[in-house]
Amino acid sequence: MSRPDFWDKPQESQTTVENLKALKKVVDPWHAAFKSASDLKELLELLDENQEDSVREMEEEVQKLERDVESLEFQRLLSDKFDSHNAILSINAGAGGTESCDWAEMLLRMYLRWSEQHGYKVQTIDFLQGEEAGIKNTTLMIEGPYAYGYLKAESGVHRLVRISPFDANKRRHTSFASVDIIAEVDDIPEVEVKESEIRIDTYRAGGAGGQHVNKTASAVRLTHLATGIVVQCQNERSQHQNKMVAMKVLKARLYERYRKDREKEMLNQYGEKKDIAWGSQIRSYVFHPYSMVKDHRTTHETSNVQAVMDGDLDAFIQAYLKKFVKREVVSDGDGSKK
Repeated sequence: MSRPDFWDKPQESQTTVENLKALKKVVDPWHAAFKSASDLKELLELLDENQEDSVREMEEEVQKLERDVESLEFQRLLSDKFDSHNAILSINAGAGGTESCDWAEMLLRMYLRWSEQHGYKVQTIDFLQGEEAGIKNTTLMIEGPYAYGYLKAESGVHRLVRISPFDANKRRHTSFASVDIIAEVDDIPEVEVKESEIRIDTYRAGGAGGQHVNKTASAVRLTHLATGIVVQCQNERSQHQNKMVAMKVLKARLYERYRKDREKEMLNQYGEKKDIAWGSQIRSYVFHPYSMVKDHRTTHETSNVQAVMDGDLDAFIQAYLKKFVKREVVSDGDGSKK
């Protein structure tokens, strides 16, 4: 970055800066933890055991350091080369009509809250309102270090059981919505998309976005002719911007397909496509007759449903990663494991 010609290619330079920021967010906490440990060691040597207040403060600082190191150690589970990338999250309402559209919107709020709590930036790519309530589907770009690594645990069908707010007889209903997570990928040799291989359709955007977005045919739909994959973007102000974002998502979906076709073990990570209905759920959210959220893959559960719906997902994500993600074993020069 100190080279005189660093900014001669602005796009490449900006990518380098963003990569540096991402690396610093990973490395800096380790440096901070090491410094904290060194400071605590020095203070321990000076500590007077008879000073109860000082001993108590030292214990609190040690406990805080333990939590910080545990969190950093957990991050080492994210060993896939795309774990550090941004995530593309899609939510689709399933069986259940209006009930499921409302449930899809509740999931959207949950992931927005989770992203906000972790300092991630969220960009809406596509959004389709439900006919009576909720949403039929939406696609988000969630930007930040390890967004994909964490959120890949959420891919699958989510099931809700509750007393329906849309039923005058107050009967219990079961609703379903699917969540799909893929990693944002840069230009990679395995995926090359030519203009001749896609059909480009433009249309007027609907829903939120201000007056401009509804007055012009700025929304873009891309159809990859060979695979039938369809991607659309409507939330940018210009057709050109929407096309760029849609192309980015299309490449990500094509690369996901490439990895699935060539690496069968990736099916365990991405999850097999299932019907968005009974029997295929990865997690159940029960509001009635009792309160519980249970992940059927890890058996992790909690009775604090409201906290989960407010974005408290970390315990579920950690349980998934600890069970399904194998830590890479690194060998040093003499062949020993570390």
